[in-house]
Amino acid sequence: MRDRKREKTIPETSIIIEYLEEFYPGPQKLIPKESKLALEARLWDRFFDLYISVPIQKIVVDRLRPEGKNDAFGVEEAYNTLKISYDMVEKHLGSQGFITGENFTMADCSAVPALFYADTIVSFRNTHPKITNYFENLLGRSSVKRTIAEAEPYFYMYPLSDQIPKRFRNG
Repeated sequence: MRDRKREKTIPETSIIIEYLEEFYPGPQKLIPKESKLALEARLWDRFFDLYISVPIQKIVVDRLRPEGKNDAFGVEEAYNTLKISYDMVEKHLGSQGFITGENFTMADCSAVPALFYADTIVSFRNTHPKITNYFENLLGRSSVKRTIAEAEPYFYMYPLSDQIPKRFRNG
């Protein structure tokens, strides 16, 4: 993200959110004021990026590699990481609406793309009911609907685009 007013470039999503909260606060606080909840939001933000998105990327990139250049061990490790991560998220989720409680935070922002694409690789829908309910709750948010609609024209570029549910496609 480039902030022309402050002549600053911010290259990482979590830091962009922190930056925007500090210099351009909006009506929706994505980082809770209470320090314990703020730490929880930061933890789950990183968790979704590192333990769900990174394994997804490993699996997808492996499909794009030239024949004979695949990383079977790395892909197997990525699948195992996804399974463990799903179990951790499932265990953490309670009756609250979001990953850190009753309020939508930066962790939920991170969860949306991670779970959206993870579900196309190793679906959690038949094995992890709390994650499924949580993800459906996220999908009901207008900002998430808008984000997915804006991404839809680019789905064809995703090597597993045939696994993206039809409900997310216009055509």
